[in-house]
Amino acid sequence: MRILAVSDEVIPWMYSPAIKDRVGDVDLVISCGDLPIYYLEFIASSLDRPCVYVRGNHDQYEIGPNGVIKTHPGGWIPLDMTREEVGGLQIGGLDGCLRYNADAPYQYTQQEQWLRAWVLASRCLGPLMARKQALDILVTHAPPYAIHNGNDHAHTGFHAINWIMRAMKPRFVLHGHQHRNYAMLQSGETEVDGTTVLNVHPYRIFNY
Repeated sequence: MRILAVSDEVIPWMYSPAIKDRVGDVDLVISCGDLPIYYLEFIASSLDRPCVYVRGNHDQYEIGPNGVIKTHPGGWIPLDMTREEVGGLQIGGLDGCLRYNADAPYQYTQQEQWLRAWVLASRCLGPLMARKQALDILVTHAPPYAIHNGNDHAHTGFHAINWIMRAMKPRFVLHGHQHRNYAMLQSGETEVDGTTVLNVHPYRIFNY
């Protein structure tokens, strides 16, 4: 399966008719957050493939041409705290980043994200009890703790993501939030006990 993952930054050629030629054939599109609704909807309609997403700390509503408030990109399946089977893959997700503003949406304390991770884990119990793969891909906005972290509080990763990696053993963990230009020498791909952690900012195409 060939997968396009996007996050955090609008790429001009991806928001144009060139997207199909530049991207080529993909089977699945994944967003790790902080992208405008209009951009995600353009990608979905242009590529006409299954699309799944989590929200980042900068995601917000948009007002459409008819004055309609949109909070969800059409053509995309939300993954937050749930598990979806897409193209034969089990995919789960967690929104948000570490809280740095008191009342901002999609920001959570370490403790809050632990509770949210438990909800996701509870929805994976069936496959685990049947000795099946509970998650093939975990999609998050923030990185796991101490993997692709930034040097500041806002870009510190979540401990709960590391726990899901250990418990569910997904083949891939995809995240954004830590822009690659923030730390140009930082690796964007790290192997941890059989799981590949990928920073997908601003996009990646990879094979599962």
